[in-house]
Amino acid sequence: MNLHELSPAPGSNKSSFRKGRGHGSGNGKTAGKGHKGQQARSGGGVRPGFEGGQMPLQRRIPKRGFNNIFATVYATVNVSDLNKFEDGAVVDTEAIVKAGLLKKTLDGVKILGNGELTKKLTVNVKAFSESARQKIEQAGGKAEVI
Repeated sequence: MNLHELSPAPGSNKSSFRKGRGHGSGNGKTAGKGHKGQQARSGGGVRPGFEGGQMPLQRRIPKRGFNNIFATVYATVNVSDLNKFEDGAVVDTEAIVKAGLLKKTLDGVKILGNGELTKKLTVNVKAFSESARQKIEQAGGKAEVI
């Protein structure tokens, strides 16, 4: 087979349909847009979320509370999940992601104290809960804040 012998699979190449090119084409005159109205005009239509002048849902629902855009959001991992690592390993953010415990680290990783730890690990992350720190140190490991 040579390059000049190649051709697309039958039925895969469809010619583009040209709207509004005379009534003989089957889609002339109004070109499928009907007669007059907002949708028939060029640039017509409404913006996303527009409900025809009715008060939009986004404005009807009460807004409550305060969302601090500067807040630090931690990705959390429980102490019991760290048993996945080998005894004596150095566990950091990269190792946690590689082990499949987290997909996104957000603003940093925080270790929480849920469960038990049976292995001696050196853990280097952004934050620890007090109970997590105690459990890591009880197991003979180190809890180091980056």
